[in-house]
Formats: sequence, C-alpha cells, structure tokens
Amino acid sequence: MKGRPVVLIVDDEPDILELLELTLAPLGVVCQKASDLARARQHLQQQSFDFCLTDMRLPDGDGIELVRLISQYCPETPVAVITAHGNVETAVAALKAGAFDFISKPVDLQALRNLVKRALKLPLSYPKMERRTRHRLLGESAAMRGVRAQIAKLARSQAPVYISGESGTGKELVARLIHEQGPRSAGSFVPVNCGAIPTELMESEFFGHKKGSFSGAVGDQEGLFHAADGGTLFLDEVADLSLPMQVKLLRAIQEKSVRPIGSQKEIAVDVRILCATHKDLATLVRQGNFRQDLFYRLNVIELAVPSLRQRTSDIFQLAGHILNRLAETHGDTPFKLAPDALAALQAYLFPGNVRELENILERAVTLCESETIGAKDLRLPQVELPSTSAFLPANSLEEHLAGLEKQAILQALEQTRYNKTAAAKILGITFRALRYRLKKLELE
Repeated sequence: MKGRPVVLIVDDEPDILELLELTLAPLGVVCQKASDLARARQHLQQQSFDFCLTDMRLPDGDGIELVRLISQYCPETPVAVITAHGNVETAVAALKAGAFDFISKPVDLQALRNLVKRALKLPLSYPKMERRTRHRLLGESAAMRGVRAQIAKLARSQAPVYISGESGTGKELVARLIHEQGPRSAGSFVPVNCGAIPTELMESEFFGHKKGSFSGAVGDQEGLFHAADGGTLFLDEVADLSLPMQVKLLRAIQEKSVRPIGSQKEIAVDVRILCATHKDLATLVRQGNFRQDLFYRLNVIELAVPSLRQRTSDIFQLAGHILNRLAETHGDTPFKLAPDALAALQAYLFPGNVRELENILERAVTLCESETIGAKDLRLPQVELPSTSAFLPANSLEEHLAGLEKQAILQALEQTRYNKTAAAKILGITFRALRYRLKKLELE
C-alpha cells in the first residue's frame, strides 16, 4: 500500500518554505524542503517525489533548470513553478520546458492546493505507449501512433495546446482525449466553435452577464469559462475570434479570472485551454489578423494532426470502422469494400479528410445495390491526375496540391450548377470551409 505523497518544495526563503508546507499539510502530503538548486538535485538523487513545486528565482540558477532536469530524469514527477506576477513569458517558457503548471505571486493558497490535487491525480507511471486511445483515434500509421503518444504526454501537463490540422482531421477528438486522460477528467470538457458565435454575443458567451446589463439580459447567465471551471475549455476555430475579443480572451487566460458583463467583480476560474483551427495562425499573425501575444500564449505546445493524404495506409481500417458503425446504426450487415473501391479511396486527395470519408461511405451505403461497395458506388469527384512526368513540377509541392484542389472544387461546382451548398456536400466539407477555400484559391 502506497504511503503519503511526498512533495519537494524549493525556495530560498525559509518563511516561504514554511508557508508552503503549512498550506499543503491539509492534503496529507510529506514535504521535503530545499533552499537552492543544488540541494534540490541532491534530494532528487536520493528519493522519488510525487510532485515538485519550485520558485523561479533561486540563488544558484532558476526554476526552469529544475523543470528540465526533472523532465529528463524523472518524467513521472510533475513539477510546477511559482512566477512573478504578470511575467507571462517566464510562465510560458516553464511550460515549454515541461512544467505541469505554474502559479503567480502573490500565491493564492487555495489555487495552489487545487493545483497540487490535480498533479497528485496523475498516474504513477509515465505513459510511454499510446494504446489507451488507439480504439478511438484510429490508425496504425507512424503519424497516428505519434499523435497518440503526444496525447498521452500532453495529458500529464496543464500547458495550453494548439491543435493544428485541416478540416475533418479529428482535432476535437484529440482535444477530448487529452482532457479525458488528464487530471481534469472529472471536470467538464466544454467545446465551443468560435466561428459560430455572433461577434456581438461573444463576450457574453465566454464570460457571462448580469441581469439587466444589456437589452435582452433578463437574468444572470454564466459564461463558457465558468462552465469549464475545473475542466477544459476547447476553442475550436480560434482564428475566427475578432481582434477585440482576442484582447479579452488573452486577459482572461493570463489573470485566470473573468468579469461578467455588468459585474464589478472578477471571478476566478480554473480552466485548461486547448484550441484548434484549420487556418495557419502564424500567417494570420504576420498579416495582423491575430494577436501575436495571444498566439504565443495559446501555442505553448503545438500538436499537428495529419491529413488523410499523409496516412493513406489507415484508410482500410477507418473505412471498416465506419461501415461497421453504419451497420449497427441501421441494424444491417456491414458492407464490404471491393478492391477497386479501396484503391480509389487511397488515390483520392480527401480535401475533407476523415469527415469526408464518412460522408462518402454513408452515401455509398445508401445508394449501393449490393453488399459490396465498388469504386463507382463511391461517386468520388473525378480529378484527372497528371502523368508521372508531371509529378516533377517546376513549382512547389504546395502549389501543385493547390492546383489539384482547385480542379476538384471547380468540378464539384460545375456538377452542381455552382450551388455552393451542394458542392460542399459533394466534397465532404462544410459550407464555411468551401467559402474559405474559394477565397484562398481566388475562385470567388
């Protein structure tokens, strides 16, 4: 039977060490104290710890050195740092170095206890394998095994994660798995599509409002931050936030508090932020359409979800899973893929990725007259592939792929007599995603 958790606390001020020990005493932990980096190293060599809390400024170094040391040699030990008030750059640097979380001075003692409680909920062993998610995030390609391994690692941190990838790749599922494997799994996972909230309602939706604060505010309403308190807030399509809202979001993340519209008081919130977008945030920053300071605050760690084109070996498994699920839904025998259908799917570019694959197979199941789906039953947009010699273009690969994408979109538009809604359905992407691509490819 495991004994009481052992916590290493590192600070050069004896009074602070005493205060931290007294603060953590109600949690039933045993505190080992160190006044500098050298003493902390000695303790780490002599015994293992369930958690480490260190001040950022130490007489013989800084807290980030200790974070790197523990991340390298004791990866199963979560470590948090105490930073100076408002020093966001230091906090972000600590998270990038592998810190579990950070807390700012003056230290809120209850917030510190909550932080330690979350850290102690982590599994004792560091998850080097990615098998816990392989039955939900499907694919045995090297790219997907890498994503699952990253999820297992990121679940042990409280650092903000920027999940990048094309539409339809499964970014929300990735975010949900990070939440479910981490110490916040008992809390709420609150997903929000930033592009679906009208600009004039964003502040109220995120932070809440008080009765009578504006026309139509007939009662108090809690915002999304409050709904996610103790859990995870997933900001999907974060690039669609207006610049004024980006400023307010940045402040809420930095201060870990929100002020409802019409309220004079700020409310402390304990939320982990995960975000995603199919757009290139770095490019938007350079164009002045996304705040650089918010980008650095959200993009502490980036997890790139591969497109289906980058993992065509997974299509057979994904298709089988989708067909089995459709059969269960309709109470039928699962359809099978003919060899020519699988070959056609593996050759297709999938601008809508896994979501498009689902749409294609659902349509095929509905229209197919036998229990075996052939290539013709897929009704894939016909894209004439260039000859082998044409695969050595003078332009870049990005330009080459953009040309193929443009060709597929134009064919879908012609097929639907330029009905964009119908064309988006054929392509297996959303109407918003089609509008974005039309603008990007200058086809408007």
